[in-house]
Amino acid sequence: MTDNSDDLKGLGGWLILVGLGVVLGPFRIAVEIGPLFYEILTDGSYELLTTPGSEAYHPMWEPLLIFEIVYNASIILASCYLAFLYFTKHYLFPKVYIALVLFSLVFIPLDAWLASFVLTDEPMFDPETAKEFYRALALAVIWVPYMLRSQRVKATFVENMPDKPSQQGVSDADEAILDVNHTDT
Repeated sequence: MTDNSDDLKGLGGWLILVGLGVVLGPFRIAVEIGPLFYEILTDGSYELLTTPGSEAYHPMWEPLLIFEIVYNASIILASCYLAFLYFTKHYLFPKVYIALVLFSLVFIPLDAWLASFVLTDEPMFDPETAKEFYRALALAVIWVPYMLRSQRVKATFVENMPDKPSQQGVSDADEAILDVNHTDT
């Protein structure tokens, strides 16, 4: 039986689809969310929603909007970092990818639940929220097991991996002392 790990090493196979998602993800979020928040922050909507006494005021609007802005900006930055890890074939890529997918899967219902306190007349899972949740769920169901089990992932994302000690619990200095003591006898 031959070792085919060299055949599997590299950004090929199904990792091309992962790479497309990683590269396009931050742009998709920026295009979908950016104009909405830009408009809210520049057309006076933010002040209308967050100023006590205004007709649309609710005390939870400001924390909710800040939470969503910070979350989406963080996801865009984390996605850019993820793209860097992907193209450098860094060993942390699978872990960070899984963390982002699972974090999104938790954030979407959490955000919908928090928004339901402000938008009491709206359904908690409107069609857009449901679509985003199912997209995150599909990513989790398909790509998390792939990241955990794929031989290509294990063979590709190995750059900058910390060295493992040759003997568990023995440092390099201890190993050198042991070698010196062993040669003296």
